[in-house]
Amino acid sequence: QVQLVESGGGLVQAGGSLRLSCATSRSILSADAMGWYRQAPGNQRELVGRIWRIGGTNYADSVKGRFTISRDSAKNTVYLQMNSLKPEDTGVYYCKATVNGLAYWGKGTLVTVSS
Repeated sequence: QVQLVESGGGLVQAGGSLRLSCATSRSILSADAMGWYRQAPGNQRELVGRIWRIGGTNYADSVKGRFTISRDSAKNTVYLQMNSLKPEDTGVYYCKATVNGLAYWGKGTLVTVSS
């Protein structure tokens, strides 16, 4: 079992920044990948980006150049730095860990970007 707890969401104006955190109950290096997803009202959950255990990241086209995923192995925490936020970035952001083919999710943190 892996417990994930997201934090850092809130209300921000367009053009602003937020940093989300995902704290895990076990070493993040035991996960094949750690990902950030988001779900806007009425929409399906979508991938924002992920970081692989061996290194490397990939991002959705809509956030490339604005969002950055990083990790702190000592703190078992993964971060999502979000810059130049847009109203369409509004949604609940979820952290996901993939461990031995199994997916574990946090409960999410709400990000609201006002225009």
